[in-house]
Amino acid sequence: MRTQAIRYGFTILAFALPLLATRGLALESGALPETVSDAMAQAVSPQTIADYRRRLKEYIDARTAYEAEATAYWSSIAEKRRGRNARRRERQTITLDDYVLTQPPVYTGPKRPVNPAPEAEPEPPRRESKYVPVVADLLKAANDYFQWAPQRPATDSEFKRAYARFAAAAGLTREQAVRVYAFETGGTGNHDTQSGFHGTRAISTAIGYNQLLTTNSVELLAEQGPAFVSLLNEKAAGLSGVTRRAMDHKVAVLKKMVALARSVPDDWSQHEKIGDTPQGWALHAMVLDIDVGPMLQTHKLLTSVLFARAKGYTRPLTAAELEMMNLTGDGTGLDMVMMPQPMRERVPTSNFFQRSGYERNPVAIRNNTVAKLLAVTDERMNFNSGKPGAKELASSF
Repeated sequence: MRTQAIRYGFTILAFALPLLATRGLALESGALPETVSDAMAQAVSPQTIADYRRRLKEYIDARTAYEAEATAYWSSIAEKRRGRNARRRERQTITLDDYVLTQPPVYTGPKRPVNPAPEAEPEPPRRESKYVPVVADLLKAANDYFQWAPQRPATDSEFKRAYARFAAAAGLTREQAVRVYAFETGGTGNHDTQSGFHGTRAISTAIGYNQLLTTNSVELLAEQGPAFVSLLNEKAAGLSGVTRRAMDHKVAVLKKMVALARSVPDDWSQHEKIGDTPQGWALHAMVLDIDVGPMLQTHKLLTSVLFARAKGYTRPLTAAELEMMNLTGDGTGLDMVMMPQPMRERVPTSNFFQRSGYERNPVAIRNNTVAKLLAVTDERMNFNSGKPGAKELASSF
């Protein structure tokens, strides 16, 4: 099942609030711990200490009140979402009453004051940042675990032509493929473009024309892998010599990768666990291969088209609607897609996010209704479709 979560995730104050609450209790008792007070007294005046304590308490009180309001708001978002899902299962009509129609609360209280004696207050431990594998890691993993390297194109134009041929044959329209590419890559990306790549670091494992994550690659190999193997076998039948042996090896590797992807239940969280391992990185290397990469790129979008059709949405998806499903997952995206325009103009985008994802998504915050979010997506697609990469992809269809 494709139950992809929003790409962006971060919990504001998840670490800091317990610490603040503890300090708040100390403040309410009228004093900081004796050792802290003594150290502060040696460095700053009593008036400065008293002012800092007062302002810190004001900050903690304001933050605590905001956090209570925000928690209640996001709980109501989750409750409404569960209700919509239940109503859909019963084939009942979804109305405005099934959404939260107010915007999320915004913290407007004072900033945390600067400690006049920072040496008296220990620094909180820093959280280790998770390493994000880059293309070099994927290639190494593919060689280490499968003794294989993806067949890379001589030029990116070659990959675009392969993608266009497969996408068109599978049923994607040129508009859908090109405009999603324009949105995801800025209209200039290559088949191996990685999200936020700088030097040897990246911000995400998302790679390619519509930015597949490692988990996407694992999931697509699990669900579509046998069909991919059949297509490669058909292609191998028309080859001979060195190229035939190379294709046979690729088929053998692909079968092993499919077996690994299918070794767990067909569930996003299970596929994510594989994607977080070096073996999963090796599977993700298939997105770089000129034969399998276009299949993965195409089916990332095609599964959304088929999902919408299976749910009774027969009108062709616009590129912006398809992008919502591509970004947020099919179920969440279709919730927006099936909404009539008058509702789109009133329903906040927060209804389709987890709190952590929403608070890290400035586009969704600025464009805070479904109508505005779809409109800004269309605008970005329009602008980026005029760039060289998008024009080249369009001409490949």
